[in-house]
Amino acid sequence: MNISPMGPVAREMTARLEKHLAPARIMLRDDSEQHRGHGGYREDGGESHFFLSIESAAFTGQSRVGRQRLVYKALGDLMHERVHALAMETRAPGE
Repeated sequence: MNISPMGPVAREMTARLEKHLAPARIMLRDDSEQHRGHGGYREDGGESHFFLSIESAAFTGQSRVGRQRLVYKALGDLMHERVHALAMETRAPGE
């Protein structure tokens, strides 16, 4: 299995999510290479398209949209300046 190290954008995303949402589980995958040649792809190192799977107590009682808003708020300016697309799976503990 070939696991590549996280780049600076992925590390910053993970740090912000851990700080703001205290996840019990988090997995962030850079899917940028699958989008080479498409809108938003960055030739300067990728890190433009991600998939996030996250479990956090902060999501308890939140709708799917509410959970996504919490993630976007935690990521802040990264969503406007660096990340083109973020697919996500959000869960509360026990789901």
